[in-house]
Amino acid sequence: MVTVAVPSRLAPAAVKPTGSGPGKRTPDGSGAGAGVPEDATVFDTDVPAVRNLDRDLADALRRAAGEAQREGVAFVVNSGWRSAEHQERLLRDAIRRYGSRAEAARWVATPSTSAHVAGEAVDLGPSAATAWLSEHGAAHGLCQIYRNEPWHFELRPDAVDDGCPRMYADPTQDPRMQQ
Repeated sequence: MVTVAVPSRLAPAAVKPTGSGPGKRTPDGSGAGAGVPEDATVFDTDVPAVRNLDRDLADALRRAAGEAQREGVAFVVNSGWRSAEHQERLLRDAIRRYGSRAEAARWVATPSTSAHVAGEAVDLGPSAATAWLSEHGAAHGLCQIYRNEPWHFELRPDAVDDGCPRMYADPTQDPRMQQ
């Protein structure tokens, strides 16, 4: 099993805790998609970031999480569905953080191109979970899409038979981001 560590200076703002105070995340009961409880799992359907995921993605995640749990690995949802407003805030924060829109685009999509806004992506942790999914996710149609984001997974149903598609280096290489 391979564990990938991402230096904190490279980790996007999107996966950092949000809420009041350092390291605190709060559920966003308003449905704005801004916060996820620190211990949220793919089974927590009362959390908007989980509840608003695409149904097929959520089902595949739950099947995979159940299998992983039997092996002692737990999936924690760091981010799932996001509102367009929250995605726009993440983009503005990333532009400030990375100094340019072009560099920010390596980590954060626009609201109109984000798979998170569409409910079609999930960011998971801890590293044991992402390593487990990297090894076993294709059997559930779950694939890492970007080489620079080992926590970001999307549903690719064909992966069950054909394996996951080749990863993009980062979102700037993804044709879906060129809209």
